[in-house]
Amino acid sequence: MSAADSPASPVRFRSRAFVLLGVGAALAAVAVADRDSVPLFLAVPLLLGPVAALLAAARAAAPRRVVWSVDGSRDEVEVVGSIEAAGAGPPTGIVPVFARPEPLVERVPPEVEATASGIEFRLHWSAPYPCLVTVECPTLVWRDPLGLLERNLPVLGEPLRVQRFPPELARAARAPLRRTTPLPGEVRARQLGPSGEFFGLRPYGEGDTARQVNWSATARSGRMLANDFRVERTGDLLIVLDLRPTSLGPEIDARLASVACAGAYGLAESFLDQKARVGLALFSEFVTAIPLGSGRRQRYQLLRALQAARIGDVAGPSERLAVSLRRYFPPGVTTVVVSPLADDDSTMVLPHLRRRGFPSFVLSPSPIRLLTEHPGPPTEDDARAVRLLQLVRRRRVADAWSEAPVVEWDDFWSLTALTSFFARPAGRRSGP
Repeated sequence: MSAADSPASPVRFRSRAFVLLGVGAALAAVAVADRDSVPLFLAVPLLLGPVAALLAAARAAAPRRVVWSVDGSRDEVEVVGSIEAAGAGPPTGIVPVFARPEPLVERVPPEVEATASGIEFRLHWSAPYPCLVTVECPTLVWRDPLGLLERNLPVLGEPLRVQRFPPELARAARAPLRRTTPLPGEVRARQLGPSGEFFGLRPYGEGDTARQVNWSATARSGRMLANDFRVERTGDLLIVLDLRPTSLGPEIDARLASVACAGAYGLAESFLDQKARVGLALFSEFVTAIPLGSGRRQRYQLLRALQAARIGDVAGPSERLAVSLRRYFPPGVTTVVVSPLADDDSTMVLPHLRRRGFPSFVLSPSPIRLLTEHPGPPTEDDARAVRLLQLVRRRRVADAWSEAPVVEWDDFWSLTALTSFFARPAGRRSGP
């Protein structure tokens, strides 16, 4: 049921209305007890004020439509939009309430401006680390001019998806991947030509043939437009997220999971743009898998799965991951394991994957930055703690390197090390 068809929310009295009703009732009681008309004349306006506000509330239930978009780069999140109501007149007494999801933080107060046809707003948020979040539609609260009543107004609009991950991931897809699951009729070529999934329209340019011209769009726009297709690349990529609880605690685990999910989606989107097939496996107690696929539907499935991914309550055994992957993915597919390597048990996944035929490397977001965040300048004890954490981290990464290459992710807004790693095919392990 849409917001336009949903019943209007009931009117709520604010605390000021109860004060007026209480004072009015007290004055009326005094007038009756003393048989004096003066308190009664004072009580009547106080008692009729909420009634008049109720009559005005009946005219404020028109549904409003939210049109908004997100802008910005890296950690900046700029949300710009408007709230409009066709034929409803100026938005008198309407206050928008914005729901800011975690981990986004507010840099400056929101800018809200009432216009003749609606409300325009601009939100200045920031993301302390990469994340995939959904911003729900703002809640509209109508309040009468006297501040006695309020009610929620129906809102039409779609939630806003905010995706923040390092921009260097767009260059990671230049690496060639192995094709492990050829479909019937496909050829094992590295480049299949300029055909593939339709991407959009572009101006007609030199070298375009008549078959590339979109004649319907050309007739509508009055200028030559050509179809633009995504260049199809071969190769398969499997992304494995280790979502098992660690000794770092639920709060740090949740932040690391947010960083890992954002990095996984940025990596998947980069390879999907090049028509590579991408699969996903989420491992906590058991394995939740999305088989290899490409196209818009696969992109949507990956986004929904990564947005809903959470740290599990129970840690499953490492061998279970490798055994379960054979049910969904062919051996030999290039595998990226996204794991913080927070415990010694995290490295046990790698030998099991290698023995089961999954050549893998590790993208490891470092928890040191999250563990050492604190207000104020660091002290000598803080420096010693950071040094100790770095030594433990170095030992654990060295243990993982004995089984698979490791790309350390220290700066959450930069993945230059990963793109450099993909640019060196000799550094990546090949399949069996």
